[in-house]
Amino acid sequence: MSSLEELKEIRLKKLELLKEAEMNPYPSKIPRDFCLFDAKKNFSEYEKKEKEVSLAGRVMAIRGQGAILFIVLYDGKEKFQAVFKKDEIDEKIFKLFVDAVDIGDFISVTGKFFTTQRGEQSILVKSWIIASKSLLPLPEKWHGLQDFEERYRHRYLDILMNLELKELFYKKAQFWKVTRDFLIERGFLEVETPTLEVTTGGAEARPFKTHHNDYDMDVYLRISVGEFWQKRLMSAGFQKTFEIGRVYRNEGSSPEHLQEFTNMELYWAYADYEDGMKLTQELYRKIAKEVFGMSKFTTRGHSFDLNDEWIKIDYVEEIKKQIDIDVLTATEKEMKIKLKDLRVKYDGENKERLTDTLWKYCRKNISGPAFLINHPKLVGPLAKSVEGKNIVQMFQPIIAGSEMGRGYSELNDPIDQAKRFEVQQKLIDAGDEEAMMPDYEFVEMLEYAMPPTCGFGFGERLFAFLADKPLRETQFFPLLRPRK
Repeated sequence: MSSLEELKEIRLKKLELLKEAEMNPYPSKIPRDFCLFDAKKNFSEYEKKEKEVSLAGRVMAIRGQGAILFIVLYDGKEKFQAVFKKDEIDEKIFKLFVDAVDIGDFISVTGKFFTTQRGEQSILVKSWIIASKSLLPLPEKWHGLQDFEERYRHRYLDILMNLELKELFYKKAQFWKVTRDFLIERGFLEVETPTLEVTTGGAEARPFKTHHNDYDMDVYLRISVGEFWQKRLMSAGFQKTFEIGRVYRNEGSSPEHLQEFTNMELYWAYADYEDGMKLTQELYRKIAKEVFGMSKFTTRGHSFDLNDEWIKIDYVEEIKKQIDIDVLTATEKEMKIKLKDLRVKYDGENKERLTDTLWKYCRKNISGPAFLINHPKLVGPLAKSVEGKNIVQMFQPIIAGSEMGRGYSELNDPIDQAKRFEVQQKLIDAGDEEAMMPDYEFVEMLEYAMPPTCGFGFGERLFAFLADKPLRETQFFPLLRPRK
């Protein structure tokens, strides 16, 4: 087997053959009357007219030898057969094709449509030109590669050779389109909010930090899709807003966690978390039907049907039931002992992190669909309290042992919000890098009053689970370390 460099050298010589024949190997424009999908769609009409047409695509296969060649062209959407017959084409350009064209090259062919004896729609080539000469060969058995890093580094080849993967990205685009259309049909206004923030709000995560040269100050990449900004819009008089955009969290990677991903967040004035649950259930069922054509899924060892009844699970009671500890009354010491007994590693020594870790241990046993409710106030610093109790009006869809979104009746009491920010600041001062940064300008907005509001958000993790793929696999170009 020749090395890649040796193969490249052979193709460089073929490049010179094209130049010697005065054929530009990288022209800016080529003959192309329509795409290959339309070629198949309009085949009968043009075959009857016996009219010459021009098609273009990447050469994916070359069969035959001697006086006849069968070429498979692919333009990213459809394949089409081009037939070269030595007695139907100028001998010089026939020979140039044989000598200079490889699988992987882009070419344009001109000729008439005809049907082969085997009934295959084809074009009988009268002339051709190169559209783009490939200097490296396409992988022959890309499906067999087990090196995921190489697949992601050569993602363009991965997608080219794997039609199933390509279809996945069409589905992902449909996933967000269905979400957008669903919300717009219900009167939500799509908005854009800042991605650079002085303080990060709306989630508990370690942010990416950068420097704003013009203002000479440090800023952060957002960790939520404009939560505090969209709430300001509620105060401004908008009643329904949403945004779909990128968020950034400087945390670890896993099959369901990445540092950069797409989220959607909506805010709905004069609604509460009960309204949010109804809307979420309706949206998820619509996504399942319109994107995947089904409601029943199996993923990560769980099976569930989104058309089933969505049960409500009490956060505190579920942990009691599964591992016999009350996270509202247990001390930090008792929680650490329990985690040690469960052989669960944990980061952070404070009660909020310990509570969250205990819940995450329990959630993996829940297939759903379900709504997790009645979270401890400590883990919901932006949610309204349940009156007279140390829990909040918060909900999370639970599917296949994981959280598939988060929503709540938004806290709009400025005094209560300021106190909760003080708790978060103490966590930050104690070294908790994931605690929520206080935003006292946001508190000032609340002092001008914000109507009762429901907020909800979810991300592309939902798509990855429904597609039964690791989250990284559902991104076009996941982040990689540079080659050494």
